[in-house]
Parts: sequence; C-alpha cells; structure tokens
Amino acid sequence: MDTARIAVVGAGVVGLATAVRIPHLVPRCSITVISDTSTPGTTSDVAAGMLIPHAYPGTPLQKQKQWFRETFDHLWQIFRSLATEEAPFWADVVLGFRKMTEAELRKFPQHAFGHTFTTLKCEGPTYLPWLEKRIKERGGRILTRRIGSLWELHPSFDVVVNCSGLGSRQLVGDSKIFPVRGQVLQVQAPWVKHFIRDGSGLTYIYPGAASVTLGGTRQEGDWNLSPDAGISRDILSRCCALEPSLHGAFDIREKVGLRPCRPGVRLQKELLVRDGRKLPVVHHYGHGSGGFSVHWGTALEAARLVSECVQTLRNPTPKPKL
Repeated sequence: MDTARIAVVGAGVVGLATAVRIPHLVPRCSITVISDTSTPGTTSDVAAGMLIPHAYPGTPLQKQKQWFRETFDHLWQIFRSLATEEAPFWADVVLGFRKMTEAELRKFPQHAFGHTFTTLKCEGPTYLPWLEKRIKERGGRILTRRIGSLWELHPSFDVVVNCSGLGSRQLVGDSKIFPVRGQVLQVQAPWVKHFIRDGSGLTYIYPGAASVTLGGTRQEGDWNLSPDAGISRDILSRCCALEPSLHGAFDIREKVGLRPCRPGVRLQKELLVRDGRKLPVVHHYGHGSGGFSVHWGTALEAARLVSECVQTLRNPTPKPKL
C-alpha cells in the first residue's frame, strides 16, 4: 500500500485536531474529513473553550494531565505567536495558580475560599477554521456528508477515525454516550477583563475576543437545541450575583450545544469484520465538557493509534504455511 487513505468522521475540535495530527505520524497518507456539519454549526462553536479540565472516571489522572499539558502547550504556542480547597491535578500546568487572598475574596462574600490563575480561552469560531486551513494546506479534503454506517467508507478508505461525538450512538451503537445540554449567553460587556467561575463550574463568566460568555447549564439527556428564555434569565441572574456590572451587558445572544458525554473518553482501536471484509477503526470521542481542554493531547494519542493501524496494513503478518 503506497498511500494510506484515512477518513476522519466528525468536524468538531476533536475530529479536526486528529486530522491535523495524523500526517505527522503516518507518512504517505491522504486525509478526508467527513461530517454532516462544520464550523460555525458545531458544538465546538458553542463551547466557551476555557482550558479548565474535567476529570474522566476510569482514565488515570497522569494520562489526563498529559492530555491537558499537551493541549495547553500547543495552544500556548499558537497564542504566543499570535469546589475543593485542594489544588486540582492541573494546577502546575496553568499559569500562576494560587489561593485567593482575603482581600480578593471580599468581592465574593458567598464563597469561603477561591483560586486565581491564568489559563487560555480557545474560541471555536476562530480555532476551527485555523485547523481546517492546516488540513487543506497538507492536501486534505473536508466533505459535507451524513454517514449512516462506517462501512459506507469501505473500500474507499483504509482506516476510519470515528470522532463523531454524539453521532456514535447511532453510528456504532454506543449506548453509553448521551447529551448534556449546555445553554450560554454571549453578551457585550467590554469592561469585564477577568474570568470568574464558581466552585461547581456551573456558573461562569468568560471574557473573550469579541464577547463575554455567561453560563451555564448541565442538563443530562436533553436533546433540545432551542434556547429557553427562563434558563437565560437564570443564567444572567447568577452571573450578575458574581459580577454586578453585568446588569449593564447588552447585545445578549442565546446559544445551545449538546456535550457528548460518556463514562470515559473512548480512545481505542477496533477491527470491524463483515463478510470477509476488514475495516480498521480508531474511536476518538466522548470528551463531554472537556473537549477543548484535552483535544490536542488525545489527538496525539489517536494519531499514534492510526499509525499502528497503517503499519499493520503495510506490513501484514505472513500467514503460516502448512
């Protein structure tokens, strides 16, 4: 096999990052990204994009920290060129992590303690086109197409990477993945310069390049993509309690996205077999609320798995002679 034909199903931050990374580990390959939607219509475009990791049960913390560090370092290089008191496992990855002083806490009388640190905010509507450009610069293609079965891609592709998120429920029959609905407000409040996040992470204020994101909700099993006016009022009320100046926010826009959640990230190889045909698949999905925080680290790992699949195809084990 001269050129390995690789299809990546899914064009969110996980899929695009994986498509960017694969050619670095798989020489002589062609990349095709296939998805029924693309930026700015993905869940990644709705996400606040704050690099504050979420713990994945079943995955060792050192592995999660590696994913976060690799993602943080990757985004830091891009941007440089462009409720517990215990310190979280990622405290030494972000910048300047420390406990808040008593003077700083006076602004939040309803909280007994807090932390302050500097992290990154990765905004999907800007970052996803950047990833798409890198894919195309290396000769990759991006197709808008709905896939009903991974077998539709056989024999046109040698390896398939499944980054379909919630689509994996129907695409590969994964009953463990479910939506967690998130509703946010994007407002104009240019005087807000620092982010604020309560201990549970449910209420947050994240200033960005063009707007301030106010959140949020975690509604498990809710597939509704239509904004709820009552929830919007609740979000604004909670955020104003943390930062009263937000009563003056204007140009308020409602956004909804469905986080692809499961008990842990699915990052593994699978060999599909049907009627004597074989299709190597790398599954890479289920990041939930933490996609932006670890996407580059998990993409590196997914690319290594793709490389293993291609090596097996290029150097098949010889069949024993009888």
